[in-house]
Amino acid sequence: MMSGRMHRGWHGAGRGGRGPGRGGWQQADLPGADDASAWLQGRLPDDWFTGAPEVTIDREEIVIVGELPPVEGEFADTESGRADRAAAVAGRISRFRESTREERIEIARQAEHRYQRKVAWGARIGDAVELFTVASVPVMTRLRQPERIVLDTLVDSGVARSRSDALAWAVRLVGQHADEWLGELREAMARVDELRTKGPTAGPSSEG
Repeated sequence: MMSGRMHRGWHGAGRGGRGPGRGGWQQADLPGADDASAWLQGRLPDDWFTGAPEVTIDREEIVIVGELPPVEGEFADTESGRADRAAAVAGRISRFRESTREERIEIARQAEHRYQRKVAWGARIGDAVELFTVASVPVMTRLRQPERIVLDTLVDSGVARSRSDALAWAVRLVGQHADEWLGELREAMARVDELRTKGPTAGPSSEG
């Protein structure tokens, strides 16, 4: 039986499920998604991927990336051979995307109803990863001048096209260099949630 990996988003997920508010589903309204990896493990066809897919979850989206069988054939270790192999990999991923489209749509519909998050798909063959349609979620924030100067420097130097692009670049950079620290932080947050649920509940007041 497969055992999938699940990565929790930075803010985690609230519990409840009271329905969307004015601005859509709020953090406190979201149903828990801790079992999403297990649910998908049971729901996905056994012959889609070579193992359990990687499932990444945040407050807006569930991204499912599965490993496909490697392409067959010999490819020379030359520029032309590497290009042929890349083309074969792209073709294999494209075939998977087209042949599973209708069933992926149905699975996504069920998962979106269950977890109140959008679902996106991707496929991997070795080091090659292709994500299909994924959400681009706007994030509102207020930055002081020193932070704005950092973003403007990235834009002026050509690293980013805009402040929002520069902010996304900075977030990716932090994620690449702080995976271990972020992982420890998420584990600590999970322990706090677990201790909170085990704590005593307030009983009726004895005061008149």
